[in-house]
Amino acid sequence: MCAWSAPVSRACRRPWSRPGWAGVAFTGKVRVFPAAKGSSGWSGFLQACRLLGTAPVAMVITRISTKSALGAVVTRVPAVTDLDQDPCAVIRTGDWVRGDATHGLIEVKRLTGGS
Repeated sequence: MCAWSAPVSRACRRPWSRPGWAGVAFTGKVRVFPAAKGSSGWSGFLQACRLLGTAPVAMVITRISTKSALGAVVTRVPAVTDLDQDPCAVIRTGDWVRGDATHGLIEVKRLTGGS
């Protein structure tokens, strides 16, 4: 079983390294984002994160694409996608997420605050 439990680092407005997210750490967190956008540089960026020990522990992706799938593969983290609800609308930064990628399940523990 591919299960995890960790705090959330959400990037639903500006994924990954776009302006506004520069310097925001997602090490040891579940990364929640809508989809991969842009070039195939995602995989190189995520490979570097894994090698540096700064990768997220899991990814929750609204819409899977070849870019985001490859990102999860090179990072070697579990990924969940195609959920019943939009994770960007339901999950907030600071929430805790417990997941089971084998069965495509996530459980959200809401914490006060968050965005």
